[in-house]
Amino acid sequence: MVGQKLSIVTDKPQTTRHRILGICSAPEYQMILYDTPGVIEKKMHKLDSMMMKNVQSAAINADCVIVVVDACKEPQKIDVVLEEGVGDRKDKLPTLLVLNKKDLIKPGEIAKRIEWYEKFTKVDEVIPVSAKYGHGVDDVKEWILSKLPIGPAYYPKDIASEHPERFFVAEILREKIFMQYRNEVPYACQVNVVSYKSRPNAKDFIQAEIIVEKNSQRIILIGKEGKALKLLATAARLDIEDFLQKKVFLEVEVKVKENWRQHVGLLKYYGYGGQIQSL
Repeated sequence: MVGQKLSIVTDKPQTTRHRILGICSAPEYQMILYDTPGVIEKKMHKLDSMMMKNVQSAAINADCVIVVVDACKEPQKIDVVLEEGVGDRKDKLPTLLVLNKKDLIKPGEIAKRIEWYEKFTKVDEVIPVSAKYGHGVDDVKEWILSKLPIGPAYYPKDIASEHPERFFVAEILREKIFMQYRNEVPYACQVNVVSYKSRPNAKDFIQAEIIVEKNSQRIILIGKEGKALKLLATAARLDIEDFLQKKVFLEVEVKVKENWRQHVGLLKYYGYGGQIQSL
């Protein structure tokens, strides 16, 4: 809806960690969208708890809530998850359930899914979409606009987010980690952009670090003779160049910080305290 990709997308759960702000503007309106981490029912680390605070803080000033579910999966009750995600708000927010990936199942099955969610959940409306092909996205936009109050624009209408470029650079690299590596390794990784230098007569220089919790994870990331890390850096660089619309030189280093997901000070430094990350 904002016209460009801002949040990373993988086939693994809990890929989103930060509260990603997107801005969708037109002459007659402006929508501020927050993409939050999914609700974590079983919290394993302090990182999980801080991610949930980001979810709840996004709901404090929200005018409506959108829950996105996979239409290919069996329906499941989401009311408890919704209540935890909304947090301490006493008033009930207008809630839309978006059934994504409708292009992958038969129309008859979509109708059954819609009927189930309308019957067994407390959402106000269910809209099937195919985000991949853009089908139904305008219906979602119209639903949101019907819930927004009249007021001034909060941001200039020519920007899509308030996050700095280096935030998205780090997110692109983290997305590639999720796509290239399996099991626990991607979840144990934190990506920081240590240095970003614009060079008028040369490629922009980006120095990034990947933080892991164990040396064994570092070994897996680097791979034999550094081949895995080189493959990762190349894939990330190509997407970063596409995002920035310029050539870059990307340098990636892997470091170990034991149990960083349990270290509150580090988590706040890495931007999990709810503020916009600017590392």
